[in-house]
Amino acid sequence: MQNFVLLIWLTLCAAQDVRERHIANGLTLGVGVLALTYLLWTGTTWLGAEAAQGGWALLLALAFTLPGYALKRLGAGDVKLMATLGLATDGMHLLGGFIGAGLASAFWLLLAPRLWLYMGQGLRDHLRYLGPGTSKKQPFAPFVLVGMLLTLVWMH
Repeated sequence: MQNFVLLIWLTLCAAQDVRERHIANGLTLGVGVLALTYLLWTGTTWLGAEAAQGGWALLLALAFTLPGYALKRLGAGDVKLMATLGLATDGMHLLGGFIGAGLASAFWLLLAPRLWLYMGQGLRDHLRYLGPGTSKKQPFAPFVLVGMLLTLVWMH
């Protein structure tokens, strides 16, 4: 059940990031506060790891994303998304999601120019920020969603 709720949250973040190139603070900070409250209340992360693992995952998320934010490759919403993911999971899930996001992003960059030609106009309008050549800074949340899906399938 926890995995399902986590994936719904990531899907909402990904959908908003694709449409608006922005993730609302309510989705990142709001869920981050809930994850931190759950962590402090129960002593475990949302997925059942020890609280210390959630703390280390938070630090790991910040170590991975803050340099990208400083170089303007990631937005503040992406940093908050990954920090919240760290609080809700553990280091292995976070690392798997991050690596999976990188692989999905590279795969999309290779495949998008070919697929884009065959997509319907409505779908292209919905995914306009993922279009080839639209921007050097792609939305990150959809790739995190794919990375977490792959990680959850692999780990469970």
